[in-house]
Amino acid sequence: MVGVKDIDDLPKISANYTALTPLWFINRAATLHPTRKSVVYGSKHYTWHQTYRRCRRFASALSKLSIGLGTTVSVIAPNVPAMYEAQFGAPMAGAVLNSINIRLNATVVAFILSHASSAVVIVDQEFFSLAEEALKMMEANSEGKLKTPHLIVIGDESCDSKQLEYALARGAIEYEKFLETGDPEFAWKPPEDEWQSIALGYTSGTTASPKGVVVSHRGAYLMSLNGALIWGMNEGAVFLWTLPMFHGNGWSYTWSLAALCATSICLRQVTAKAVYTAIATHGVTHFCAAPVVLNAIANASPEDTILPLTNVVNVNTAGAPPPPSLLFAMSQKGFRITHTYGLTELTGPASVCAWKPEWDSLPFETQARLNARQGVRTICLDGLDVIDARTNQPVPADGKTIGEIVMRGSCVMKGYLKNPKANEEAFANGWFHSGDLAVKHPDNYIEIKDRLKDVIISGGENISSVEVEKVLYLHPLVLEASVVARPDERWGESPCAFVTLKPEADKLDKGKLAEDVSKFCRAKMPSYWVPKSVVFAALPKSATGKIQKHLLRAKAKEMGPVKMIKGKL
Repeated sequence: MVGVKDIDDLPKISANYTALTPLWFINRAATLHPTRKSVVYGSKHYTWHQTYRRCRRFASALSKLSIGLGTTVSVIAPNVPAMYEAQFGAPMAGAVLNSINIRLNATVVAFILSHASSAVVIVDQEFFSLAEEALKMMEANSEGKLKTPHLIVIGDESCDSKQLEYALARGAIEYEKFLETGDPEFAWKPPEDEWQSIALGYTSGTTASPKGVVVSHRGAYLMSLNGALIWGMNEGAVFLWTLPMFHGNGWSYTWSLAALCATSICLRQVTAKAVYTAIATHGVTHFCAAPVVLNAIANASPEDTILPLTNVVNVNTAGAPPPPSLLFAMSQKGFRITHTYGLTELTGPASVCAWKPEWDSLPFETQARLNARQGVRTICLDGLDVIDARTNQPVPADGKTIGEIVMRGSCVMKGYLKNPKANEEAFANGWFHSGDLAVKHPDNYIEIKDRLKDVIISGGENISSVEVEKVLYLHPLVLEASVVARPDERWGESPCAFVTLKPEADKLDKGKLAEDVSKFCRAKMPSYWVPKSVVFAALPKSATGKIQKHLLRAKAKEMGPVKMIKGKL
């Protein structure tokens, strides 16, 4: 209130007020546990003392190239040690880290590098040709005005040596040589203002150019602690990198692990066999994965599986609503599942399906159904709700009324880079608007029903693709399923199911199997929800394991409309 003062007039001074940043976590880890393993990648093992020195070399080497505040460092790499070091090294120099999805094509990479004004591009040797093609596109579109970024290539003994030789012949600097130019005792400085940007990530851009999500040091600090606390992570955890670090800075767990003096086990390629092997070999205690990765683990062949698990393995799943049947299957194998929900715009979990002790006595199937909900806000958010888009008021907690998920808090992004229109829309009425549709149950746990763009409108009725998918996953021969809208002459749109079958269904008659799937659905859902089209195929996925529905929508559209049969609804 105007004119009302606090009880004191004590000032902020350097002794009691510093900018929040996750960068100090690695300094503490190196001091507290200098000989503990920090990063393990194949035969390479680093300690926290070594990793901290390497990150300082990284920052120092950047500084010698005049890279600092106001500049962007882009990294195109899988989960290798250099990618982990970049999470600290780039911001230690004052720069902003831009981690790029390795599955993007050159056109999108060129857009990102240009939009981010990248001054340095660090690329894994396997993806050097991708970076090279993107840079050529930028050059062609610059009319001779492109300031070519410094190009650094990460070598890897597990890859074809010719890739590295090619990159070096094109003038790239080898990553280890780059580090050698830096000082391992570099006196890096934290940000003066915690609102300073630490990271720049890009949305998937499935319907338009991707949007650049800007994250502050403050937001990263809070989210890295938030993610650890809601998961109950312990000091000294052993974390398996199944989640790409380029996806929201690994949901901010890159920084959480330093805070916990934990050990990172890096995987260049994620397979069910690699996951089970890492658990048995390294005593993995935690990993994050989208439901599609869990599906591969739950349905792995006996030769790729090592059971029983040698220890309790905690799994954080997000990225898409997991079907209850999958959560049940994972729990039966001994994995302890925590279900969270987040977005690139938060770089980590916005909500968690917080487990309640009274659920312990419930049947496993009921537990899985409850745990499939997105839950309640995490501790870093001030607010999370489901609102009616027409009134901007909260929907009733009846488990039926659908609204949009909105949130606010210091973990929400600063905004979209160079995109005021998108910012105005995203932050309308004092909330960040997620674009996800959900209901709120009587216990105030939210449950996603669909993305706004994924709702199927059939004859004026809204159909949740997520609810149809949940039923499809119950079919004994369905491995993966995704439901999208297909044009329909009578109803405007109708559900079209794309299904990947389990191996034992390979030799079965697909026509009869499609009829069986439809019959199965009719017994478990309203008639207008039943997919009128069933397509058996492998489902396209993003690098983070999300099923790419925009590609399936395009395929359904190419199939043409479902024909109207006279006299039949």
